[in-house]
Amino acid sequence: QVQLVESGGDLVQPGRSLRLSCAASGISFTIYHMGWYRQAPGKQRELVASITSGGSTSYAESVKGRFTISRDNAKSTGFLQMNSLKPEDTAVYYCNLKRGVFEYWGQGTRVTVSS
Repeated sequence: QVQLVESGGDLVQPGRSLRLSCAASGISFTIYHMGWYRQAPGKQRELVASITSGGSTSYAESVKGRFTISRDNAKSTGFLQMNSLKPEDTAVYYCNLKRGVFEYWGQGTRVTVSS
């Protein structure tokens, strides 16, 4: 079956960096668009960054210039490099793969930015 496993979440101080990973299995990773979403306590889940199967990227305004999404199709793995982290980046981060009506989610990895 399809599995998406996120990793890399941690407790970090403001200004530091983290790199999240999303390892996919049981799926043709290459043909799916990938997105990173986050959900902070008491808030709705929001799209942070996305990358198409062709490699085009887009970002939420709140993370532009700080976060970079990428993918390694050979390893069926996606990444979210997060720099200059702020307390407001605190959330559970989820990996998403989507193609047409097919959509899959990971279980999430927690990122806490606090001094």
